[in-house]
Amino acid sequence: MRRFGIILTLLCAAVLTLAAAPTYASESVAPTPVDSTTLQHSFSLDVRSGFVTQHHDLFRGMNATSTPINASASAHIQYAFRFPSASRLGCIMPSAYQGVGVAPYTFFNHEVMGTPVAFYVFQGAEVARFSESLSLDYEWNFGASAGWHRNLVVGTKVNAYINLGLMLKWQPALCASPFCRSLDGWTFAAGLDMTHFSNGDTTLPNVGTNIIGARISASRAFGATAGMAADGGSAARVDIRQLRREARAELSRKSFLKRTELDVILCGTVNAETITYQDKEYKLDGKFGVAALHINPLYRVTPCFLMGPAVDVQYNEGINLADHVAGINPVTDEIRFHRPPLAEQLAAGLSLRVELQAPIFAVNLGFGHNIIYKGPELGGFYYLAALKTFVTDSLFMHVGLKVCDTESSNNLLLGLGWRF
Repeated sequence: MRRFGIILTLLCAAVLTLAAAPTYASESVAPTPVDSTTLQHSFSLDVRSGFVTQHHDLFRGMNATSTPINASASAHIQYAFRFPSASRLGCIMPSAYQGVGVAPYTFFNHEVMGTPVAFYVFQGAEVARFSESLSLDYEWNFGASAGWHRNLVVGTKVNAYINLGLMLKWQPALCASPFCRSLDGWTFAAGLDMTHFSNGDTTLPNVGTNIIGARISASRAFGATAGMAADGGSAARVDIRQLRREARAELSRKSFLKRTELDVILCGTVNAETITYQDKEYKLDGKFGVAALHINPLYRVTPCFLMGPAVDVQYNEGINLADHVAGINPVTDEIRFHRPPLAEQLAAGLSLRVELQAPIFAVNLGFGHNIIYKGPELGGFYYLAALKTFVTDSLFMHVGLKVCDTESSNNLLLGLGWRF
């Protein structure tokens, strides 16, 4: 169920990526530069509640309090900013906003779950506009949460936090009535979202916690064009449409090679592992290292939507251990094993990647299969999701997750990349 929740989140993110990508402008457009420090700032209060999926007995009442854990609630305080639509970064995706947030979560059972607090970065953008004041937007959150109580599903006090939401946004200042215009700078939103907490198998247990729920929010914009929270009224949007047309026209004139970029990524992490031997599961002592190399050429289909194949090479020293058991200590019931040969812990696969590029961040999603491998734990399909944070035009930080059909080979992907 934990793997299903992650895969469902990735599929929804892919649908939003495909829906949003064709409509935006490009970094390649070079309109008259404006002061890149003239940002629009906003603060928002976001209230979310949801249903905790019942994928473990602990959530169904098999816990210290003998009560089901089936609901959650959180309050989010967010700071966001937008780049001017005519600036270099603003041209990439004119409706994009990004920022940082903090949120306490409650599962209405502090004794079992604790009261974690999430700290995260986020980004959102418009998917479709229905009227002058109403739009459909997506938003992702990614960060860490601290303050968990360790139990049968949570193995660490600090976990990764992932959220994806789809919202209707209303900007009353863009309506015709005087009352609506009195709410200049305000935006109200309501929608649905999915949340996943996990430590990426760095420590066991790691069953994961999944929430499906609803959200409402109110935000107030300040600074440049505060009264036009989504790049203003119809006149401003005409300018953006012109930017989009210019971006697509300029991109269409480029050759295949000039529309292709190459990402090379080196990443690694550590995992905790279990193995099943003679129908019994054993938790292994210590941590097992994981290192990966990803080579991903990307073709720019639209100004901010890229796709292409990737070569994924990974070494995982916690893989295929069950075939190399040396014995079991009868006193401590600890299992011992020999180190498998390199060929059983090294794999190379091919994946198809899609990427949505926005100011500062890029979201990359992939689906692949190992081609060169040995042992049952490296077979099957794998799914990838990564957030790239660009420090320069070429250097980026890479934080991601790899989910496999065989859960023993799931892991985080933390590292650095370079875009050629």
